[in-house]
Parts: sequence; structure tokens; C-alpha cells
Amino acid sequence: MTTSCDHPEGASVPEPATVPATEPTERVESPYAVLRWLVLATFVVILNETIMVNAIPRLMVELDVTARSAQWLSTAFMLTMAVVIPVTGWFLQRVTTRQAFTTAMVVFLVGTALAALAPVFWVLIVGRVVQAAGTAVMLPLLMTTLMTIVPEHDRGRVMGNVTLAISVAPALGPAVSGVILQFASWRWLFVLVLPVALAVTVLALRHLTDVGETREARLDVPSVLLAALGFGTLVYGLSRIGAEAASSLPAPAVVGVGLAVVGLFVWRQLSLQRRESPLLDLRVLAHRTYAVGVTVQSVSFLAMMGAMILLPLYLQDLRGLSPLQTGLLVAPGGIAMGLLGPRVGKVFDRLGARVLVVPGSVGVVAGLLLLSQVGATTSYVFVLGAHVLLMVSLAALFTPVFTLSLGALPGHLYSHGSSLLGTSQQVSAAIGTAVAVTVLSSRTTALAGGGSTPDEAFLGGLQWAFGAAGLIAVTVVGLALLLPSRVPGAGPGMHDEAPAGETAPA
Repeated sequence: MTTSCDHPEGASVPEPATVPATEPTERVESPYAVLRWLVLATFVVILNETIMVNAIPRLMVELDVTARSAQWLSTAFMLTMAVVIPVTGWFLQRVTTRQAFTTAMVVFLVGTALAALAPVFWVLIVGRVVQAAGTAVMLPLLMTTLMTIVPEHDRGRVMGNVTLAISVAPALGPAVSGVILQFASWRWLFVLVLPVALAVTVLALRHLTDVGETREARLDVPSVLLAALGFGTLVYGLSRIGAEAASSLPAPAVVGVGLAVVGLFVWRQLSLQRRESPLLDLRVLAHRTYAVGVTVQSVSFLAMMGAMILLPLYLQDLRGLSPLQTGLLVAPGGIAMGLLGPRVGKVFDRLGARVLVVPGSVGVVAGLLLLSQVGATTSYVFVLGAHVLLMVSLAALFTPVFTLSLGALPGHLYSHGSSLLGTSQQVSAAIGTAVAVTVLSSRTTALAGGGSTPDEAFLGGLQWAFGAAGLIAVTVVGLALLLPSRVPGAGPGMHDEAPAGETAPA
């Protein structure tokens, strides 16, 4: 019998015999392997969202720009993502996973090369915008793929690893840039990223497989234009509050115009929902858990990005630390956030969300308020502890919020839910950056006009800006109490319409 079995299966048996566990394991884990490559690529591209933070003081000198202008290197990146991400909901329906990945990475590589070679400031801004356009495709691609292939009982653990790309990458950006700037020009922030991104692209394409099926979908051009004009005008107006240019249109008026155009965008989407496919299906907000989760995530990211802009300014401009020293000081917070991501996911799978999001939201407020107390001689241990507390608390928030929010949606809304999550995150980050710089600038100017020394005025502005971020974050505590511990699978109201967990393959 042994001989006869060897003969008829001669073509197939030797392979399993030679590789007894590798091939079956490879096939079982192939969907998760897809996620690993997407997470790696997303980490690389999102790292660039905040990699310019430490370079701003040097760029202000080398390219002769003001702090308000230089902050657009981060704001323009985030704003571009906010404008492009809604379009990706349509784009991902029309192309395969490999096509979407290739498009995103090629665009990102082009933008990175352009930024590295930028001769003047406005070319650098253009390079950042092109980078962001590629990055914008990766976020919803990653989230939609995860929700499609990962069963509900395992989503917390997997989402904890995904948090590395979504949240930890921007948190580590200042640390990475600090190390690079200590030894090289700001151009090397892009030169070093190029080969890494290229290698990830080539290797990923050798292993990446397509997930899901494509279908026809019409792009609503008016919606794209309204989104770009509305969000762009809104963030620009916020960044101009407190500016000294009296000849320009008053900043509150610009903000009002931006809000009006965003309102038109929302009206357009609601109108399209009744007769055809909208660019961004706002029916996702009819699911209460998703709506609350998006708000929690948005406000948290707003506060985080504000703090990430302010801390390097405090450490370098006021305390005189080098970019390397600044990077090393903020690195432990980002590392702690990354290490906790998978563990937070496991706790979520086992115990639910409330044991994480409630203390996490309180920790965010506490961390920001502690940072608002920094002075000219504050111990660096104090600054480090406050920053680590902030990052750890955000780690406890992000994984449960992402998982609950998307898990509350039916399967056909995953791509729109991912797009809206990404859009709100980037708009919030851009607003957080603009608000932080605005409060800092306004308070510094007021104190300087009252007779304070430049250092005293700048410190007072920093304290107010950190305090403002902390007050905004207080709303997260109340919202966290509204989130359920688990995705409601058979609860009352809207949640029992089509639980997302039932659509994922087991």
C-alpha cells in the first residue's frame, strides 16, 4: 500500500513531504500575509506625515519662511489626504488590490523624489502634496481589506498591529527626523525614504494578492471639487486666525466660507444617496457606534497632532535641544504606543472596549494638561513622562475605536466607512495643527505686547496651546462613555440592521 500510494500521488506527495508545514500554513495565513505587506507599506508612507516637524526651525532659516508658512509642510500633507481619501472609496471599487497598491506607492515615490530635489519652498510643498495623494490611497485600502478578510473575533488583535501604521508612524516621525537632521540636511528626510519605499513596493508586489472584487462606480466630479474647496478653505481660515495681515480677507470669514462649502458637500452626498452612488456614503453615520467612534477618533487625533507640533518647538526653540536630542526625548512615547498596540487589541478581544477607552480618554486629557505646565527649567523627566502618558493613553483609545467603528457597519459600507474615518482623521489633524500654531502665535503676540520678554511670551503661548488641546480633549471623555464594549450584533435600533462581523469570512 505504501508503494502504490507513492506512485499515484507522485506529483503531489513529495511537495508536502519536503515542505510538510510551510505550504498549508502559507495558504491558511495568506489573507493575513496581505495585511502584513499593506501595514508595512502604510507605515512607511504615513511616517512622512510628521517627519517634517523637527525640520521646521531649520527650514525657516534655510528657505527664509515664517513659522506660519513652514507649518503648511505638515498641514498641506494632512489636508491633501483629507481631500483625496473620499475619492478612494470610488477608486477602490474600480481597481484590484494590486492596482490600488501600485498606484499609491508610485505616486508616493514621485512626490518623495520631488521633495528631495526641491530648489525652493513652494516646490517642497508640491512634493508633500503628491506624497500625500499616494498615502491617502493606502489608509482606506488597508482598513477595507482588514474588515473584509478578518473575522470579528480576531479583529481587535489584528487592528492592534494595524495601529502601528495608522497611529504610531506619525508619532515616531519627529523622532526619526530628529536623528536624521542631527547628521544630515533636511533633504535626507526624503532621500533615505526613497530606497526604503521602493524596496517595500517591489517586495510587496511579489507577494500581494487581490482581495474582493471590482465593480463599476461613477465618480461625481462636483463632490470632489466641493470636498477640496470646502476642507481646504476651512483649514486655511483656521490657520489665518490671529495673523497680522490686515489686508487679507478676515480669517473668520474664510472659516465661514469653508464651513458653507463643506455643508454643500454634505448636501450633495445626501442628495446622491437617494438616486445614485455618492462619493462618500454618509449613511455610515446612521450607525450610532460608528458616529460616536469617528468623533472620538477625530478629537483625539486633533489633540495629538497639536501636541506633536508644539513639543519640538518647546524643546528646540525654548530649551535649545538639538533635533537629535528632541527626537530621542519623544521616541519613548512613540515606541510605547507601538508596543502596546497588539496588547491593547488582545485586551479588546477579551474584555471589550470600555476598560480601555474610558481610562485612555482620561489619560489623554491628563497628559496634555501636564504639558501645559512646562516652564523654562522644567525637568526633562517630567516632559518625558507627560508625553509617554499621552501616547500610551492614545494607544488605549485608537485600536478599540477603529475596531468598534468599522465593525458596527454592514459589509457594503466598509469602504465608505474607511474613507470617512481617514478623512475625518486627516481633517482633524490639520485643524489641530492650525489651532495649535494659532493659539501659540496669538498668545505670544499678546504677551509680547504687554511687555514680556520674547522667551516669556513664547512660553506663555506654548502653555496656552497645550492647555487648549487639553480642554478640547475633555470632550473625548464624555464621548468614550457613550461607546459600547462590543460591536452590537443584535442590539436595538440601527445596530441590528447588518452587523459587520457577519459579513467577514470566518
